[in-house]
Order: sequence, then structure tokens, then C-alpha cells
Amino acid sequence: MSGRPGGGPPMRRGMGPGGMMGGMPAEKSKNFRASFGRLLARLRPEAPLIVLVFLLAIVSVTFAVIGPKILGNATNAIFQGAISKDLPVGVTKDQAVAGLRAAGKGQLADMIASLTLTPGVGIDFGALGGILVVLTGVYLLSAVFSWMQAWIMAGVTQRTVYRLRRDVDAKLGRLPLKYFDGHSRGDILSRVTNDIDNIGQTLQQSLTQLITALLTVVGVLLMMLLISPLLAFVSLLAVPVSIVVTVLIASRSQKQFARQWASTGALNGQVEEMHTGHAIVKVFGRQDEAIARFNEENDRLYDASYRAQFISGIIQPSMNFIANLNYVAIAVIGGLRVASGQMSLGDVVAFIQYSRQFTFPIVQTASIANVLQSATASAERIFELLDEPEEIPDPVAPDLIENAVGAVTFEDVSFRYEPEKPLIDDLNLEVKAGQTIAIVGPTGAGKTTLVNLLMRFYEIDGGRITVEGIDIRATTRDNLRATFGMVLQDTWLFHGTISENIGYGKEDATEAEIEAAAEAAHVDHFVRTLANGYETVIDDDATNVSAGEKQLLTIARAFLADPPILILDEATSSVDTRTEVLIQRAMARLMKGRTTFVIAHRLSTIRDADTILVMDHGHIIEQGTHDALLAARGFYYDLYNSQFVEAIAS
Repeated sequence: MSGRPGGGPPMRRGMGPGGMMGGMPAEKSKNFRASFGRLLARLRPEAPLIVLVFLLAIVSVTFAVIGPKILGNATNAIFQGAISKDLPVGVTKDQAVAGLRAAGKGQLADMIASLTLTPGVGIDFGALGGILVVLTGVYLLSAVFSWMQAWIMAGVTQRTVYRLRRDVDAKLGRLPLKYFDGHSRGDILSRVTNDIDNIGQTLQQSLTQLITALLTVVGVLLMMLLISPLLAFVSLLAVPVSIVVTVLIASRSQKQFARQWASTGALNGQVEEMHTGHAIVKVFGRQDEAIARFNEENDRLYDASYRAQFISGIIQPSMNFIANLNYVAIAVIGGLRVASGQMSLGDVVAFIQYSRQFTFPIVQTASIANVLQSATASAERIFELLDEPEEIPDPVAPDLIENAVGAVTFEDVSFRYEPEKPLIDDLNLEVKAGQTIAIVGPTGAGKTTLVNLLMRFYEIDGGRITVEGIDIRATTRDNLRATFGMVLQDTWLFHGTISENIGYGKEDATEAEIEAAAEAAHVDHFVRTLANGYETVIDDDATNVSAGEKQLLTIARAFLADPPILILDEATSSVDTRTEVLIQRAMARLMKGRTTFVIAHRLSTIRDADTILVMDHGHIIEQGTHDALLAARGFYYDLYNSQFVEAIAS
């Protein structure tokens, strides 16, 4: 848009490598509690299913938690059977215990006294098989309920993200052009894609894991206390030690990860910059310098990545070391208690498994907390977009513009992009139906701003603009914009056939109408030279057609729309001189009887305009025909002649 420094939209913020600003979601939210609360509120329509997921998680965790206890019973059955087989037949357990005490083996006697033995009888494989069947069923039920939980949560997450994406898309349609001028395209795309995807993945994976982890911690702790309060206390001692070690290592690795991402960004920027300007680098013989800069950034990234990965990699071995120490303590203390008859071997085996299960969900919960922080930061960016001020709503009972012929007036119009920087003040202009109005002036004069106000891309601060005598704020935006056809200097084509791109200008356009518009825009001849003609598919970047051909296609689209008012913003800037002459003739024929606003920098293209408006700093300083303005020898005269002087000098 025109208008800087004197009058344009605020300069857009910088974009990161690849044209994406902040391609990765933010790591920390500004207000975690408020944003997380709003994110949870998004789950409210799914509340009954979330309650069901919670109940399924309780059942699944319950089965998973009692599994080690049942396995302990199987261990007891094997151990007791092995001991029973070694006892002589015909001797009761009490007699065996008494004999051991008499022989001075009191500790062994205490252990055997705590067991359920049948001297001379080995392992009861029938009972053992029954225990293992029950254990298999328990774990199978736990898996089934866990699968049901994940299946329901997948639907909950996708519906939530679907509604969020739908709301964001609808919001983008209600945002004024001011928002898009103030935010880089990469930043907006990152919010709509990366941030929403981050939220979806987090809700899908983390919520079920968090519920399961918390329930597992509670369930395992209860079972540990039930089996042995002493061993439970020993296991709990490892928790704060693990947390302290994790925090100390993570705090150091976090700095290195920050360096790593900063270096990654710098390297990506260097690669993109050198790739984009590859030809220029070669022309000026800067290949060695480019390689040296790449090596420097690459070395910096290597150093940061190596340190980050090494330091963060210490966490897992450290946790394993602490867990192994805890295992040794439980094994030693448990073994002593088994030997003294205070615990069964099966309970010790079960407790060891519980101790392993106890630390994992704690570490998992801490990891989930970090992921939730990232998701909440993404949600905060989405909510910022959703909270942006919207366009002024259309009137409930609008005055519709019907049978427009192209009469437009500006009455005491004032506008500024930024309150402290005046741009347009007290602008008055009357355009009669069928006139061609050319708008010229230096950069920042307010030429495109005039069009933005006319189309209600921006709202005026004072005065009024009328089309066919109707204030443009008294009608709907759709009704107003249906009156206009627009061709911009920056062409826009979408992925689709040439026919579809031209037909975008008119709903349900026939093939004959599309071809007629193409012929009028002098685009038909080159389309028919293509292998598939009008069915040729234009790729996403429209790289399979030239810049001039793209411009011709957008002009054909505007011709097809056949609006009463045309706006041409340097519409012929990307075509060659011969094509420009042909288009000018076609425009003259098609614009006959139609009001046309032409924004031009090359003044030679607007000599035949009915009226030329010369703008500077938001004001119309001269007005008249080309010949009259040249004869006046004013601002336009200097501007017109300067272009030829510059052309000769160059």
C-alpha cells in the first residue's frame, strides 16, 4: 500500500526464515492461568465425554495398578512351592519351624513361618495358571479401557480444534485490512496453522497422559503404602532428589537450547538469503564469502547443538542412576524383611515394579506441564487474534446500491493511519458516471489510500463517501464491493485451471464468457498455445506463467466481472510495451460508459483520462486533463517531465 512515510499502513513486522514469522509456537505464555482457562473452556461442549474419559482412565489405571500385586501372588506361589518341595513328607510346617529354631536357624524359621507351605508338595501349576490367566485378563482389560479412552479423546480433540479453526477462519473474514497491514503474513499463517496444530497435538496426547499419570501416581502410592509403609518412604525419598537433579540439568540445557534455536534461525536465514540471491552472489564473485559465513554459522550451530544435546542427555542416565539406587535400597531392605518373615517375596517383587511405575508418571507429568505451557502459549496467540477489533458491523437495514452507473463523491473526507500522523484532511471530489479518473502523485501521497477508503478496507475518520448518492457506511460491504472491479499491481492467482482463475470474477460464468473476457484482455492467444489451453493448471506460486501473463489473467478476471466501477492500480506494470498498448485499447473499449479509477506512476499511460487528480500528502493539489495540467506548468508538469529526464539519464 502507498503512504509511507507520509501516509501508509504501519510497516509490517519482520518475517523469519522462509517467510514465516515465528514459525515455531511460542514457548511460554504471558498469562498462563487466564489463557489455559480459556483453552479449557473450549472443551466445555465435550464435558460429558471428558467425564467418561476420566472414568475409563480410573478403571484402566486400577487394573494396571493391581497387576503387579497379582504378579506378586504368582511369585509367592512359585516360591512357596519350591520351599514346600524341599521339606520332608509327613512333617508339618510347625514341626519344620520348630526344628529350625532348635537348630539355631531362627531367621529361616521366621521366613518359613510366614509362608503357606505343604511339605513334600511342589508348585501347584493349576493355581499358578489360574493366577496368570487372571493377570492376563487384568492387563487386557486395562489396555481395552485405555484404548477406549484414547479413541474418545481423539474425537474430543478433533472437534475442539475443528471449532477453533472454524472460529479463526470466520474471524479472519471479519478483520479489517488494518490488521493484515500491521501483521506479517508469516505471523498470521503461523497462528492459523502451527499454533492450532500445536494445540491439537497437545490436547490429543497430553490430556489423557496427564489424567493417567496422576491417577497412576495416586494408585501406585496407595498400593506401596498398603504393602510396606517403610519401603514406600524409601521410594518417596528418590522423588525430590530426581526433581532437584532434573531442574539443575534442565536449567543449564535450556540456555544451550536457546542458543541452538537462535543459531538455527541465523543459519536458515543465511541459507535462504544466499539461495534467493544466488545469481547476484555469483555475479559479484562473493561465493567464498558466502561459504565462509555459512561455515561460521554452521560451526556455531554445531557447538550449541552439541552442548544442548549432551547436557540434556545427562538427565536420563541421572534418573536411571537414582532409580537404580532406589532399586538397590528396596531390594536390600525388602530382602531383609522377607528373610525375617515380615514380607513375602511376592510383595517385594510387586513393590519393585511399583517403584518403577511411581517415578515414571512423575517425570511424565513434569514433561506434560512443559508441553501444556507451549500449547497455552499457542492458545494465547490464537485468542489474541480472536480478540482483535472487528470491522464495524453492517447496518441492520441497509440502503442497497442498485443499478449503479458510477457516480462517486468524497465530501470533507479525513483519514489517518496513525492518530499522530495526518494524511487526508477535508478531501472533496465529485466523480460523474462514466468518467475515467487518474490518480497520480509521489510515493506516500495517498493514492491507494483513496481507493482503500472507497472500498471500505479502512473506515474514514470524518466526512462521508457516497456511491449513487448512498453513504457507503449505510450499505453492506458486500453490496458496496459488488459495485467495483479491481486489478492490482500485485497479482493473485490460486491453484486451479486458467479457466477457473478467470471465472473467479463471476459466479457461474460460462465458457464463452470466460473466453470473451480473455480475448478482450489479449490473453486468449497465449492460453491457446499451451498444451491444455484453458484447462492448464496453474501451480501454487503461478511459476508456470510469466509475470506479464499473470497480470493479463487478473485483468481478464476483472473484465468478466463487468462492474459499473473499475479500479486499476498500476494494472499494466508487468507487461511489455506492445501488450500494454493492446490492453490500453481494450480497456478504452470495455471501460466506455463505466467509471474508472486509475492509479498510475507512469504518467504516459493516463493521458486520455477525463480528469487527473494530482495528490501530495493526502491533498488534491491539482486537477484537470493532461493537456491542461501540462499547460499550467505546476506540480504535475514537473512530475511528468522528471520521468523522461530520469529515463534519459539512466
